[in-house]
Formats: sequence, structure tokens, C-alpha cells
Amino acid sequence: MGVTLRALEDADLDQLFEWERDPHAVVMAAFTRADPSDRSSFDAHYERVRNDPDVTMRAIDDERGLAGMIASFSMEGEREVSYWIDPSRWGRGIGSAALEAFVQVEVTRPLFARVAQHNTGSAKVLIRAGFVQVGTETSYADGVGRDVVEHIYRLAL
Repeated sequence: MGVTLRALEDADLDQLFEWERDPHAVVMAAFTRADPSDRSSFDAHYERVRNDPDVTMRAIDDERGLAGMIASFSMEGEREVSYWIDPSRWGRGIGSAALEAFVQVEVTRPLFARVAQHNTGSAKVLIRAGFVQVGTETSYADGVGRDVVEHIYRLAL
């Protein structure tokens, strides 16, 4: 699988917006914006995170071009990683390959990730990369409008 990481460009945002408002993808991610179809909220979010020096964000490319994005950021004193893959390409190893490449860029350890309990695909991606589940918490998830159990993973090495 030929996956590469590069700087996220303005030209990528329209496609990311479409993926991030896909109803099935929103359910899987759960912890999204309250209204994934609100373009101004999407634009404000990406404007903020792309200009935040604490955020490391990359576009994910494969042989077909843009396949997703991956980022790390600090939350409550801990470094976390998050990613979004084109829903039509789930199950093809793109997330796993991108995370494997990204943990070479983001070298802070421990590195944490959070996954909605029902998102077994993302949990498998994290486990393949060496993340270990270290906790669980229940939080309100705007994307689905209810409390969701979230598994917390940590990469120590």
C-alpha cells in the first residue's frame, strides 16, 4: 500500500468536508461537530487547527490521491492523535499505513488516541500500530447526539 503524508492544502478542504459529513462516518467517529453539514463551522475549525503551532496535521495520499487526514494535538496535557479516512476506502489498510508513518513524525510519547466503542475498525488500526487500551469513559458525542462509550489507547514506545 503506497501511502504518503504531506502538508494539508486548501484544495483538500472541500473533499474533507464531504467525508466529514458522511452520515455513516459521523456515526463511526461519534465525536464530531454538532452539525457536520455546517460548512462555516468546518472552515472555522480547520482555520483554527491549521494555524495552531501545537497541531501537527498531514494529508494522507495513496495511489488515487487524497485519502484522508491525520493530526496530533495536545488535550489536557496529553498528546493525542486523530485521523479521518475517506469512507469509501475503509478496510484497505490506509489508516494503518498512515498511522505507521505518522508516529515517525509525531515522536512525543506517550501518544494517546480515543475511539468510540462501536468503531472496531479504528480500534484495530491503533492496536496494529502498537497502541494499548488503557481506559474507558463515557462522554456526550455531538455527532450522534447521545452519550457514547469511548476507549482510550496509549502508544508508549
